[in-house]
Amino acid sequence: MIAVLRLGHRVDRDKRITTHVALVARTFGADKIFVDNKDKALERRIESVVNRFGGNFEIETGVNWKKFIKKWRGKVVHLTMYGLPLYQVIEEIRKEKDLLIVVGSEKVPREIYDIADYNVSVSNQPHSEVSALAIFLDRYFEGMWEKKRYNGVIEILPSKKGKKVIDKLPTAEECIEILKKVGCPENVIEHCKKVREVALEIASCTDADKRIVEVGALLHDIGRSRTHGIEHGIEGAKIAREMNLPDIIVRIIENHLGAGIPKEEAEKLGLPPRDYIPKTLEEKIVAHADNLIDDNQIIKIEDEIRKQIEKGNKDYAERLRKLHDELSEICGKDLNEILKEK
Repeated sequence: MIAVLRLGHRVDRDKRITTHVALVARTFGADKIFVDNKDKALERRIESVVNRFGGNFEIETGVNWKKFIKKWRGKVVHLTMYGLPLYQVIEEIRKEKDLLIVVGSEKVPREIYDIADYNVSVSNQPHSEVSALAIFLDRYFEGMWEKKRYNGVIEILPSKKGKKVIDKLPTAEECIEILKKVGCPENVIEHCKKVREVALEIASCTDADKRIVEVGALLHDIGRSRTHGIEHGIEGAKIAREMNLPDIIVRIIENHLGAGIPKEEAEKLGLPPRDYIPKTLEEKIVAHADNLIDDNQIIKIEDEIRKQIEKGNKDYAERLRKLHDELSEICGKDLNEILKEK
């Protein structure tokens, strides 16, 4: 895990520079960025970039950095003009596989200098934290980040002149043909169409990418061409990867079950041990639209929650309520009200 911790982010003043820190982290090979102050708009900006251009880069804001660093199991690298020259320590740092790279804003708390395993200087002359992070990651990965390939919704083709961009999202009609081609039963296809309808209704009151929501909703149950068990999300993701569908569509398919399945629960269910939690807005919308459909009829979330509690699935019921409330808050109105006339 190569992660970046951005300290001193000011929501009202640093949205552009912190966005650039996050974009550099993603492009130059980091897996995730943590930001000390909560900024939902920043999270959404980075999510949108990852959706469009591919990869699995993540962002989390509102992190208590002191508690976070205490729990971090790898080494901590603090980029500062007062540190040791990069060329003197990069070989040693490169041996580490789990790094937390601390990038400050105007002032970094004094204790960071003591907590860090390495205080590293890209230059002892005034410069941008964005350039420092880019140079550090480039040296750490020895330029290998250039060979990393992404599978986004769009792909830019290098060209000497002009702009060449490929749109890799299938149309709604192509999605239906894909479902038929892989062998999905007709009732599954009809269910996917209904989920699409509900998902787009929810998406219409958010800033979600509606094309991604539509394609994700139509293909979310593609794995039912192979199995109707709980592993159909994983099987569907495999099919999507085999078809070279964009990474965000793969994630929607893989993480659409209920309100997501945490790692511990996944292991008990016999799934590969990892989190299957929808993270982006588009993932959450498709997952919850699926929750609100029973036998191709729209239901109230309270009915589904009651059903899960009766089955003894209390934790699952709580996740359903949390996801429903989160999307309702984003929409500014309870989803039950939004969907009651559908």
